[in-house]
Amino acid sequence: MAKIGIFVGTMYGNALLVADEAEAILRGQGHSATVYEDPELNDWRQYENDYVLVVTSTTGQGDVPESIAPLYQSIKDQLGYQPGLRYGVIALGDSTYKNFCGAGKHFDALLTDQKAVRVGDMLMIDANDYPEPEVVSNPWVESWGALLK
Repeated sequence: MAKIGIFVGTMYGNALLVADEAEAILRGQGHSATVYEDPELNDWRQYENDYVLVVTSTTGQGDVPESIAPLYQSIKDQLGYQPGLRYGVIALGDSTYKNFCGAGKHFDALLTDQKAVRVGDMLMIDANDYPEPEVVSNPWVESWGALLK
């Protein structure tokens, strides 16, 4: 089964809740999954030839939350090329803002630029429609986990 790092960017705890639920689902499928709440580059590097799941809310004008911003910047500045990495993104946001799910979109664009391979579609969850994001994320995680080798 797959080795998965779950990297969390959260402001009010919803992304962490989604990540914890994802960890339980993925482990239930037989995968090895670990949540990183305040992730660092060394945590990320453990998965260079495995899988990562980025679960992030969005702040300000589509910005990456402070809890994951240093990781995002380190990936951008220090890694550059990650062809062995496969990933998924769960983005939480509020569609009343112009840059809906901006943090997740930033991560997806960065990893695509670095030649990492996205598995499945990015999941974008609108807080206006789903105040309990795990209602949407749990079925998505079940399907995503089934795609992993």
